[in-house]
Amino acid sequence: MQTAIEATFPWLSVLILLAAGGSLGLALIKPAGRFAKQITLGISLLILALYAVALLMDFAPQEAGVVQLSETYTWISQLGVSLAWGVNGFSAVMIGLAVFLVPLVIIAAWNDFTPEKAAGYFAWILFLEAVMIALFAARDVFLFYILFELMILPMYFLIGRYGGQGRKRAAMKFLLYSLLGGFIMLVGVIAVYFYGPGGPRGYMLDTLHAGLAIPPAAEMWIFFAFFFAFAIKAPMWPVHTWLPDTAASAPTGTSILLVGVLDKLGTYGMIAICLQLFPVASRKAALIIIAFAIVSIIWGALMAISSDNLLRLVSYTSVSHFGFMVMGIFSGSAMALSGAMLYMVAHGVGTAALFFTVDFLAKRGESPAISAYGGWQRVTPLLAGTFLIAGLATMALPGLSGFIPEYLVLMGTFHVLPVAAILAVIGVVLAALYILLPYQRIFTGPRPELEKEDLRGREKAVLGILIAAMLGLGFYPAPILDLVNPITAQQQVVTVASTNTAALEGSNK
Repeated sequence: MQTAIEATFPWLSVLILLAAGGSLGLALIKPAGRFAKQITLGISLLILALYAVALLMDFAPQEAGVVQLSETYTWISQLGVSLAWGVNGFSAVMIGLAVFLVPLVIIAAWNDFTPEKAAGYFAWILFLEAVMIALFAARDVFLFYILFELMILPMYFLIGRYGGQGRKRAAMKFLLYSLLGGFIMLVGVIAVYFYGPGGPRGYMLDTLHAGLAIPPAAEMWIFFAFFFAFAIKAPMWPVHTWLPDTAASAPTGTSILLVGVLDKLGTYGMIAICLQLFPVASRKAALIIIAFAIVSIIWGALMAISSDNLLRLVSYTSVSHFGFMVMGIFSGSAMALSGAMLYMVAHGVGTAALFFTVDFLAKRGESPAISAYGGWQRVTPLLAGTFLIAGLATMALPGLSGFIPEYLVLMGTFHVLPVAAILAVIGVVLAALYILLPYQRIFTGPRPELEKEDLRGREKAVLGILIAAMLGLGFYPAPILDLVNPITAQQQVVTVASTNTAALEGSNK
């Protein structure tokens, strides 16, 4: 494994501290609350700009397989824990997705809260941004676990305090599922150190990758401890039931950051931790995991079709899409794994556009129920058009963001597991139904006897940026693929090496 490239400037620490400091300032400095949304937007745009500068100045795309912008600080040396940040091509892309979506969430929620509530809401958004950056940049397993648990705090308050009807129940359900996954992960975290080389940096991913020695039976149990937590976060069937309740009750911006970014921690962890640290167990469990992934694809799509609530519908479509990602991750195909990583970005952009459109529609119609609408294309043509474009991206129409990653996942899986790929195609067919049927019911038909304002300037700007991103990913995904393909190449080496080791052990017996 190549040595991490040290940062010439602590970019990642600055970004994390800037977001966390802004959050703390909004919470403690009462006069700042009157300008909470302006301050939050300014800080989020500054973070986006600084991150772009960091990548342009100190990140080498041709070395995307190497950890760059690396920072390592001693924390709890007796336990082998370090404050270690760094990004490779994959984690750089995921941080980019997070810092790209946060300003859009702030702009879209500009007038959603009273001045009294706005300060708290936007302070939690900034705190959540700090945690998201830190999670994707963490290079220490124990640090990753601490942040994984810390992420629950802002999400709980963003759902339970600022959500709509049923928010307290949804927040509690999210909390219980997250704590269950975190508790089981903790067992794996402790076991990893026990079987690792130890030392003051014993939890560093590079240290564990080079010196982890786990008996096969123990490896499977430790793998399961991490995978179960990631499956809840992803979310996969049957541990997905917290997501529809959360999406239906949380503020739309919170749902976008949860589904568009934070839920990707599940699939990110499967790649960055499960595949890297437990390659043999990952290979042995692959067929079972893929079977659950296929159930997620079909179940999520069927539940989306049957849903009358648009917010629940979008959350169920995400259950289906995460099934494609997980199938690609564990298929053993380089093409499918690259597709899964690209899928994570495409899904984040497309789902954000769909959630925003549903939110703008529900504010005008005062209901997220599909049955409450009809003929709205004649009243709000721009809103209808953006719903259709976002929906078509979700159902992987060529030229939009969802097509290439879904194609790569299906074709890559077909080369190694044709039956799994064929079954997954059922989800592609069902996607047309869960997008086009709601569009028909909401936007087509006789003109309703009401007058509603179409998209306003602020809403047009948010959706216009997302549509441009969907088109960019649809026609030219090469910059993202160039960053994630080196990670895929490394993973293929790990998979082949583990397969050869298993075969050698079998021949010796």
